[in-house]
Amino acid sequence: MVHQMGLYGEYFKAIKDGKKTVEIRLNDEKRRKIKIGDAIEFIKVPEQNDTLQVKVTGLRTYDTFQAMYKDIPFKDFDCADWSMKEMIEGTYEIYTPEQEKEWGTLAITIKY
Repeated sequence: MVHQMGLYGEYFKAIKDGKKTVEIRLNDEKRRKIKIGDAIEFIKVPEQNDTLQVKVTGLRTYDTFQAMYKDIPFKDFDCADWSMKEMIEGTYEIYTPEQEKEWGTLAITIKY
């Protein structure tokens, strides 16, 4: 199955360059349909002028983004030089703490 998701340019480039191997999402209804072996087609946003397809090689769920970031090396997100505070604050620019509490979080290991 192929799932479609939008992805901001800097993260899109990091996957394309092979630097980002784990994608961060809420574990919402759409993401709960993802299975290992599925494909994800990322659409670069906001431009929507480029796509790339990856294979899902792993799925890990966490109650919070902080729990995820304690478990997975920051380099896997292409954020090796970031602090925990920067990771959390950066994530909350995309998702709200309320969404995190409602859905939990999902780390999707991918291969480009």
